[in-house]
Amino acid sequence: MVTVRKADPALMDKAAKPSRELSPAAKEREQQQRQFKRLIGQLKGPEQVFAVRLDSTEKPITIRQRLLRVAVEANVEIAVRKHGDGFLVGLLTPERRTNRGRRAQSGKTRG
Repeated sequence: MVTVRKADPALMDKAAKPSRELSPAAKEREQQQRQFKRLIGQLKGPEQVFAVRLDSTEKPITIRQRLLRVAVEANVEIAVRKHGDGFLVGLLTPERRTNRGRRAQSGKTRG
């Protein structure tokens, strides 16, 4: 049988468990994200390019994806190119756009 009894209303209004302290790795990711937001916010024209150097613990694909994710959140199109032990980051221009996976456009259309 189910037991029903009165309870303190404060129990219902109590906030969720206090959030745990972030791990050092999570803090580092948050700091990196803020750094990338500042970098992308400083891109005002195609003449501005930033070099992002990776240390030995970072995976290039992860950093590239984080850069692109921050750019999407900021509604900015960026180009990311390999350079030395890191990347070059700049605004996306027609010259910097890749045609990877797409055929070159020709004047003729297939019918």
